[in-house]
Amino acid sequence: MSKENLKHLATFIRKIPDFPEPGIVFRDITPMLFIPDVREQLTTMLIEKIELYNPSVIVGIEARGFIFGSIIADRMQLPFAIIRKPGKLPAETFEIDYELEYGTDLLQMHTEPTLTNHRVVLIDDILATGGTAVAAKKLIRKANGLVVACGFIIELKDLNGRKHIDDIPICSVLEL
Repeated sequence: MSKENLKHLATFIRKIPDFPEPGIVFRDITPMLFIPDVREQLTTMLIEKIELYNPSVIVGIEARGFIFGSIIADRMQLPFAIIRKPGKLPAETFEIDYELEYGTDLLQMHTEPTLTNHRVVLIDDILATGGTAVAAKKLIRKANGLVVACGFIIELKDLNGRKHIDDIPICSVLEL
C-alpha cells in the first residue's frame, strides 16, 4: 500500500480532544467503519500482516476489536473469542485488572471454549500505551492460549505502547 493511500486512510480518523478525560486526544475510527471501501482496505491490510503468524484463533477486545476481529476471523475461517469489560459475560470467566492511560479497569473472558494449545492473534483498534493489550495478553495466557501476534488498525507511536508488548510481534496498519 502506498504512503499516499495510507495518508488517505488516516484522514478518516476523527480526533476528539479531552475525551474521555482532559488531556487525552481520542482517535475515533467510526468514520472508517461507515465507508465500506475503507473498512475493506483496513481489514485486508491487517489480515496480510497477521496471517504470517499462522493463528488458530482470533481474539477481539471490546468494543472496536470486536468489529475487525470478527471480520478477520470470518475471512480466515477461524474461531473468534472476545475479551470484555466486567459484568457483561454470563458464564465463568478469567479476569485481570490493568491500568489505562487515564485510570484502571478490569477485563474478562469466558473460560470455555478453551484456548488451550491455540495460536492466538489479539485484535484491537488502537495501540496507545499498551495497557489493554498487555492485560489481554495475560488473560489469554491464563486461558492457556499462546499469543503469537497483536493486530491494530492504528498505533500511536508517541505513546510507545509497543515497548510493553516487546515479546510479541505488533502488526499495525496505520502508525501515527
